[in-house]
Amino acid sequence: MAAFDDALDLHFIGTATVLLRYGDLTLLTDPNFLHRGEAAHLGYGLVSRRVTEPALDVGELPRLDAVVLSHLHGDHWDRRARRGLDRSVPIATTPHAARRLSARQGFRRAGGLRTWESGVFRRGGSQVRVTALPGRHALRPVPRRMLPPVMGAMLEFGPTGGPVRQRLYLSGDTLLYDGLDEIGRRFPAADVAVLHLGGTRLPGGFVVTMDGAEGAELARRLDPGRVLPVHYDDYRVFRSPLGDFLTEARRLGLAERLVHCPRGQHARLLPHADRATLR
Repeated sequence: MAAFDDALDLHFIGTATVLLRYGDLTLLTDPNFLHRGEAAHLGYGLVSRRVTEPALDVGELPRLDAVVLSHLHGDHWDRRARRGLDRSVPIATTPHAARRLSARQGFRRAGGLRTWESGVFRRGGSQVRVTALPGRHALRPVPRRMLPPVMGAMLEFGPTGGPVRQRLYLSGDTLLYDGLDEIGRRFPAADVAVLHLGGTRLPGGFVVTMDGAEGAELARRLDPGRVLPVHYDDYRVFRSPLGDFLTEARRLGLAERLVHCPRGQHARLLPHADRATLR
């Protein structure tokens, strides 16, 4: 049986915002705390209103050891996060986002990671290595003011100075393309994949995140032990509902790997285990 300290607790707050706890460490992904009816700024004058409530407000967060930010869009880093987060918290993100967070918003410990670069965060007897992974918000050239650079991330948890006990893949807002296959070659058999879905559709029919079918196919290719879908119903620009992903994942034989963790719930994941438990 896995030691208790090897359990990874996920609290799904909404959109792509997940609170992660492993041992002494607490991390937050893509902080989005806007409320229903508030508008997220997506660049180039485009806004989208939120249609759900986050499970927590930013002021209810515990002390954070790091934030992992896939890119600088208003549904991943909003004005509530900017105002409410401690400006001394380390942020692992793209070089593009790190420059802006540091120079314009005062988050002096925002660090930019290029693809395949890593940073390590430690607290007490626990550590996590965060490695930036490929991701594409679009498959054709688009101005950065509209679609900033995006990264996925591999989070490798374990005891300080010891072996990796859990690997968690964050897809970021990417579309499915062949460059993602390299992730599976470098990091085979991740324990869990957190997939950004939604089939986000911008004006003109421009799709910039995976829909349900693409997300299921990426899970098939990368072959993680568990799959948690996120980023699927919070904004009006999300057009592919969660059901699309669940249907396709079951068709591909992935039903037993799905982590059913609706907004506001927790999932406790054990390394190399056959189940996840909700509470």
